[in-house]
Amino acid sequence: MGLLDGRTALVTGGSRGLGRAICLALAREGAKVAFNYARSDPEAGALVETLRQMGAEAWCFKVSVLDKPGLQGMVRDIEARAGTIDILVNNAGVGQVVPLALMEEEDWDRMMNINVKGAFLCSQAVLRGMIQQKRGRILNISSLAGVKMMQAPVHYSAAKAALKGFTEALAKEIGRYGITVNCLAPGVLDDGVSGNLPPAKKDDYLRHCALGRVGSFEEVAEMAAFLVSDRNSYMNGATVVLDGAV
Repeated sequence: MGLLDGRTALVTGGSRGLGRAICLALAREGAKVAFNYARSDPEAGALVETLRQMGAEAWCFKVSVLDKPGLQGMVRDIEARAGTIDILVNNAGVGQVVPLALMEEEDWDRMMNINVKGAFLCSQAVLRGMIQQKRGRILNISSLAGVKMMQAPVHYSAAKAALKGFTEALAKEIGRYGITVNCLAPGVLDDGVSGNLPPAKKDDYLRHCALGRVGSFEEVAEMAAFLVSDRNSYMNGATVVLDGAV
């Protein structure tokens, strides 16, 4: 028996990186897995094939997290195939290393749109079904940069901090329907956005990390799978920091 047997999950930004690892972890725990992606058709197709080879029902959708009609159509399609969406993981996000003095307004808007507005639109798209079934799990993927004072791009830190506030407010609003909303804030990982970290900053992180190493996509994905499972039934509005103790 897996943690997520009989559940259907939607992971945003699922075709590669952390999103891909989360899709794989959820499938290993027995979930049907759907994910959206923006650009990489070969990677998305390969992941669907991998998930199906694992024995999971799996679907992918090429739709932006900022395309409200497209998201609504995706949700209807998933519900028609699977019946309900029980789990939403708001993982889609972008990073950019640029100082505030050189930041363009478009840089700020893109960061806020994809990381924050995308989570709002995707959550809104699945909530009607979750409220009707009076059950659901929403997990927002934030970052250590959004919960601790650290040297990180201002617009990235602001966007990830916004997800923490979004989590807490939404948890209060929809808890009465049996839906939990939590937030997962990883520290520096061995790939993805953390790959843009200058060597000196990475070394400084490692000096302060009690475990003396960076984390992996797989470690974050395993925590995500637990957080959206029924074994985690009373946590709500919480932000879990996964950073090896910095």
